[in-house]
Amino acid sequence: MASKKAAESTLYHLSPQGFWKKFRDAVVVNPEISTGLPIASINRRPQPASRPEAYSTPATLASDPAQNPYYKRDVRRAYPQLSVVTQDQLSSLLIEHSGTQPIAAPSEEKSDVPAAPKAPVDLTEAIASITTAQKVYSETRLPPVLPVPHKRWIPERAPDAPHDPHAYFPMHLYR
Repeated sequence: MASKKAAESTLYHLSPQGFWKKFRDAVVVNPEISTGLPIASINRRPQPASRPEAYSTPATLASDPAQNPYYKRDVRRAYPQLSVVTQDQLSSLLIEHSGTQPIAAPSEEKSDVPAAPKAPVDLTEAIASITTAQKVYSETRLPPVLPVPHKRWIPERAPDAPHDPHAYFPMHLYR
């Protein structure tokens, strides 16, 4: 006669004691089934809360109050900073970068002292001088356009829907 092999339900799992054992035996359909709660001393190595040393948070730059002032951590007030470019600055930038400028080979007699700033030029004069010197846009070199995820809809008339010839507001259809 073959013996029926089954796992011992109380070997590795907690089992109720006292009143709760009697209650469980009376209420549960199969009292031999496991509770499903593992015994911590057998199944967990190391056991929870068994380590003698206390946890300490590792020190970082953020944990140093002297080097971490509140205004750097306060993201609610991290407003975007405005950047202002005057018309004089814009005109000088336009004139400076309007044409392709070859990079000269380094030489010994040339000093690294920056050139004296030129007198500010009016923005309209700067734009006029750049556009007269070279044609900025042409049929082949068009100005940049904003990227859009879809084509722009151009309304195109479609055959009208059937309607009364004397209707006050006939329906017009577009594709």
